[in-house]
Amino acid sequence: MKKSTFTRQYAVLLDALKQARLEAGLTQTEVGRKFGSHASFVSKCESGERRIDVIELAFFCKLYGLTLFDFLKRIPLGQ
Repeated sequence: MKKSTFTRQYAVLLDALKQARLEAGLTQTEVGRKFGSHASFVSKCESGERRIDVIELAFFCKLYGLTLFDFLKRIPLGQ
């Protein structure tokens, strides 16, 4: 199996993460501030330039009004 950052599923996860942010009505700047960082942090996460760990993913979900479980249900696990 390839490293997850290079898989189609990881790209789908990143698309879903961006979509969740947009649905929550938040900008990258607003999310970056809540992380104690900058918009560039969020941009790098959403583009795949920076890998997201599970704790960060859970925090993104919390900011977007989603449970981690509900967010992960959006990600198809194709073979």
